[in-house]
Amino acid sequence: MKPLILTLLAGSSVVAALGQPRTAAGRTREVVQREDVRIEVIAEGSGPLLVLLPSLGRDSEEFDPVAERLAAAGFRVLRPQPRGYGRSTGPMTNVTLHDYARDVAAAIEHEKTGPAILAGHAFGHFVAKMTAVDFPKLTRAVILIGAAQKKPDPAVQQSVAIATDPTQPEAERLKHLKIVFFAPGNDATSWLTGFHASVRAAEIVARDATPQAAYYNAGTVPILDIQGDNDPYKPPSAANELVEEFGSRRVTVVRIPHAAHAVIVEQPGAVADAMIAWARRLPR
Repeated sequence: MKPLILTLLAGSSVVAALGQPRTAAGRTREVVQREDVRIEVIAEGSGPLLVLLPSLGRDSEEFDPVAERLAAAGFRVLRPQPRGYGRSTGPMTNVTLHDYARDVAAAIEHEKTGPAILAGHAFGHFVAKMTAVDFPKLTRAVILIGAAQKKPDPAVQQSVAIATDPTQPEAERLKHLKIVFFAPGNDATSWLTGFHASVRAAEIVARDATPQAAYYNAGTVPILDIQGDNDPYKPPSAANELVEEFGSRRVTVVRIPHAAHAVIVEQPGAVADAMIAWARRLPR
């Protein structure tokens, strides 16, 4: 089978919603509550529902340019903030990806507008896949942004662990940010800040406590796999692995030039445009 790769140029119901302050560009923020969990959700736009999920230890604020572009293109964009950040609170120990999937489901259920396209960046892609498995009626499709290959290189994983750990020396973190997260010439110093230690720790626990087999197939929905051309987490040799496993009718691959694992901030316009073009072709 030839690789199907496109290259794009540069369980509990919601019980309460609290507060809807207006923010920039028509955005709103509210807190959706489910049992002992409160999730702050940034929302904007109108149209088909699309949920953005951030990477390991980070919040969804850096999706601002992507979210604005998606909303302008006619999508209703939700950004649930991870537990431990902002007004999002909930258990942070003994958690699994199933717990994070329930948080996403709560945000979707609160909208009451049908199933959503779930887009997860890096760690967020685990949550997107898990939500698709646990809540198939709430999931229309899944977009993977900077997702790792099925069996990632241990050296790459070690670099990610160092780069995302705010307790490590800054010079060491910067070295590993340049190895994995940013393509040559892109500003890696922008990610020396923005990693939240408690959020990162809880998410690592959840990831490691959940068997890959539980979420890997993302249910049966269509998948868009957006990859940075310079991302060692998804080298060219692994670029087509999802197509080979699940078929070209289900999986579309887009490679973004001059981007690595932090593709969402390196090339936000290209990522948003790939999402828009693919989402508009999804069956209603």
